[in-house]
Amino acid sequence: MSRVFAYCRVSTTDQTTENQRLEIERAGFAIDARRLVEESISGSVAASERPGFARLVDRMESGDILVVTKLDRLGRNAMDVRGTVDALTELGIKVHCLALGGVDLTSAAGKMTMGVLNAVAEFERDLLVERTNAGLQRAREEGKTFGRPSALAVNQQQEVVKRLAQGEAVAALARAYKTSRQTIMRLREKAAVA
Repeated sequence: MSRVFAYCRVSTTDQTTENQRLEIERAGFAIDARRLVEESISGSVAASERPGFARLVDRMESGDILVVTKLDRLGRNAMDVRGTVDALTELGIKVHCLALGGVDLTSAAGKMTMGVLNAVAEFERDLLVERTNAGLQRAREEGKTFGRPSALAVNQQQEVVKRLAQGEAVAALARAYKTSRQTIMRLREKAAVA
């Protein structure tokens, strides 16, 4: 016989999972208190890394049902939710999401819903990458430099390259210019390429 579990999550300790519990009860699920896991942890933490969720999965068996109020209770983004649902499916656990009309995410309709959500997430990710690249390109065209500022001024870099060519040791130059050996070695590599 299938057992029903519920997972309720809030992001901060000043929030409560009471509304999620009530929503699950109103949907007709009678959850034994021993099968209800409530957790206060950021949604940015993957479900597989949440202590409460891990304990829940350890207690579940094939044929059991997990109920959540919304998809974001299961993961930080669509890809994480998909991974979580796939992992539960492999264990034979059905996942019901109330916000999606109680659809079982492991069923054919649930898989289609997850596919649509993943497509939307991928589209959003691609748009973000496009916007980021366009912004970086515009900044380059405006002459902006990226990354951490150089440890040495341009004239110091030229001096270091000259002194390296004269045979001075990397470690000695690093001490003289109060910088790391890596900085001096990068200048040596850059000069060798030029």
